Amino acid sequence: MSADGWLALTIAAGVMFLIANSYPVLQINLQGIHNETTLWQAASALAQGLTVPLAVPAALFIILVPFLQISLLGWVLAYSRVGRRAPGFVYVMRILGILRPWSMVEVGLLGILIAAIKLSKLADIVLGAGIWAMAASMILITIVSKRDLSSLWDIDEYSRQRTTARV
Repeated sequence: MSADGWLALTIAAGVMFLIANSYPVLQINLQGIHNETTLWQAASALAQGLTVPLAVPAALFIILVPFLQISLLGWVLAYSRVGRRAPGFVYVMRILGILRPWSMVEVGLLGILIAAIKLSKLADIVLGAGIWAMAASMILITIVSKRDLSSLWDIDEYSRQRTTARV
């Protein structure tokens, strides 16, 4: 896949990730009372009571790490697209390598779906736009992040050679 294709998938993952974090993932209806929650609200709800130790990892693995992956990869690929090396390229590549195993969007999605199934016995559950966007972003993030990062070094080298040849 070319840098352009990789960048397009990264942008699509970013858009889906933004939707997943902006729109409700679940709506719960119980005896006429409606409540809906976004990923951020779910993480902050964990920060209360006995589940406080779960709030930080949940927010980290489901929200922050994927956001950093998408942002940093987009940063490198956008510069590569115009034939330049991104500022901090080596540092960003190291961070991307470290973040790779810590993105757990699929685990978060599975947890939400299991919770929805369990809750459906007690209340009416409606899956919101956020859950569908999360599923799409999970697929896109997996495709984008599972790609061999060493090819970014090759893309960077090719971009620098192309730029040097123009000058």
